[in-house]
This record gives sequence, structure tokens and C-alpha cells, in this order.
Amino acid sequence: MSDAMLAIGTRKGLFLARSSGRGRFEVEPIQFSTVAVHSVAIDTRGATPRLLAGIEYGHFGPSVMYSDDLGKSWQEAGKAPIAFPEKTGATLTRVWQLAPSPSEPQVVWAGVEPGALFRSEDGGITYELVEALWEHPHRPQWQPGGGGLCLHTIVNHPSDPRIMGVAVSTGGFYRTGDGGLSWEAANQGIRAPFMPEGQQYPEFGQCVHKVVMHPARPERLFLQHHFGVYRSDDFGGSWQDIGSSLPSDFGFPIVVHPAQTDTVYVLPLHADMDRTPVGHRCRVYRSDDAGDTWRPLERGLPEEPVYASVLRDAMTASTAGVFFGTRDGEVYGSRDDGESWSQVARHLPDVLTVRAAEL
Repeated sequence: MSDAMLAIGTRKGLFLARSSGRGRFEVEPIQFSTVAVHSVAIDTRGATPRLLAGIEYGHFGPSVMYSDDLGKSWQEAGKAPIAFPEKTGATLTRVWQLAPSPSEPQVVWAGVEPGALFRSEDGGITYELVEALWEHPHRPQWQPGGGGLCLHTIVNHPSDPRIMGVAVSTGGFYRTGDGGLSWEAANQGIRAPFMPEGQQYPEFGQCVHKVVMHPARPERLFLQHHFGVYRSDDFGGSWQDIGSSLPSDFGFPIVVHPAQTDTVYVLPLHADMDRTPVGHRCRVYRSDDAGDTWRPLERGLPEEPVYASVLRDAMTASTAGVFFGTRDGEVYGSRDDGESWSQVARHLPDVLTVRAAEL
């Protein structure tokens, strides 16, 4: 069996964990100690895997680092791999997402705050602003969510580079069919209950938390909203609620099984004003029928009360397994689709992002 790597970005550093075959993950010493790591990517497209990390130096600002030796050493492309053109008057706050393109070998996309998309054509070393999205007429009306005005989700079509989607908090979901030359809001059917009666289905302005797609069925998307869980079967053309049978439809992460197109995972929290696991029990909910029904998965997870939440990018599913990290620094993984869990790490700083891959 292949070796696997887990990359865990935290409020105070990056942790890499490796396993041989299906063995236990061994967590390596901290990297970028005291530096926030908001996004990570494990790019396995080339002959040599490349690790990417979106870091925040505090008062020195954000940057992107890369490693071509699985984290033994890191490099930075100059002082500002990602920077807004001077004409925008904007300043980069943080890098929320790093997403290698599945159809263009050297292309990496970056989602940043304040709500913008950048494109790299050299494997994630340097980046250019996607101006068509930045200049979209809706953008001046986007409002920051609790985490800021962040472009936190990038959904790439597996074979057609012209088709992709992004999610902005709290702009909503936007899609392009021409490689980013033009963009349209795609939020039909997503309810925004904080809006006045009669205005609760706006064209844009929804607080989308995360969107995922299975590459074998690219027209289908799953979305975790601030107030709901949704599915689209036409790449965001319309959305339907699939969260009514969950104990709560509030949460942050949503991930899709790497091999099963109808299997999706969420981690429900009580509510936006009580961001703790439902019943204070650490449970992952899985649907095997594209959201029609859900069931809790908790074997191997803590039996005592749990109060820490899981952030939007702190859960992932790949051929290496399903993993999530909590805000109190615990990381759990499952190698059997969530039927049972084991602890990968504990006593880490606040977990911001988790990514896994077979190497």
C-alpha cells in the first residue's frame, strides 16, 4: 500500500504526519513555529510532490511557501508571491485556499482575503490576480463574515479548465464557464433567513461556508451554508436543501468521499450562536444517498463532552482516509469511510486546515 501524508495547519505552525501503508500516522516536529498556517495543499501531479502553505507572519503579513522535498526545506518566491496590483488599493490579509488545478499541470489557484482569486502558472510559486472576479459589479456589496471577507473555496472541473466555481463569505457561490473571464452568481434556492421576509432568496449575499464536488460527477455540488446543507445537480444553477434530517444544519466543513459520488460528510454544530458539537458529542454525519438520509459516526471518537468546533477547511477526504482537526488541537482519522476513528494527534494549537494524500 502507498505511503500517506497528512498536512495540518494550525494557529501556531504546520505539522506533517506520515504513515507507511495503513500504519499509524507519526506526527513530525512543528514547522513555522508560532506562524499561522491558514491553507495547505499537497500537489501530487508531478513526479515529485510539492507542498504549499499559506502562512501569516503576524505583523510581517501573509505569504506562500513551497517545498519540493516533502517538508524538509521550504522556499518563498521573493517577498510577495501574492500581491494585489497597486491600482486596486487592496492589501492581502491572508491566503485561505490553495488548489492545484486537476486539468492544467502547472496551474495553482489561490483564494484570499479580501475576497479575490489568484492564478499561478508555475506550480504555485508566483500568482496573478483574476481581475474579472475582482471587478465583478457585486463585489462592492459583499460583506465580511465572521472570519473576514474571504474567498475560501475553489471548485475545479476535473477535465475542463474553463469551468470552475468559488465561494466567498459572505458573497455566495460564483461560477465561470470561460476560464475566469466572466463570472455569475449561482445561489438560486439558497435561503438567507437573516434577510427580511420576502427577500430571503437573494441573487447573492449568502454566507456559504464550504462547497465540494466529486470529480466523477462534476455537475453535482454539495454546500454547507451558515443556515443549511444543500445539493446542486447542475453546478450551482439551482440548489435544494438536504439538511432537514440532520440534528442541526449549521456547521462549517463538508467533504465528499473520494470514490463514492453519493457519499458526503458533515460535522453539525448547535447553531451560529453556539458553535459546539450537537449534544456536545463528537460525531461525524455521513450520507450515502447524496443527502437524502444521514447517520452519525462516532466509534473511536471521544465519549466525554466535547465543546470544540471544526473549521471549514479542517476536514478532508482522500484516498488516504477521512480526517478532521478540532479547535482544541485534536486530529482524528478514519481508514474505513468513517465507520471507526482513531486519534492522529492531540495537544496541537487550534487546527485551521487539514489535507491528506497518498504519495
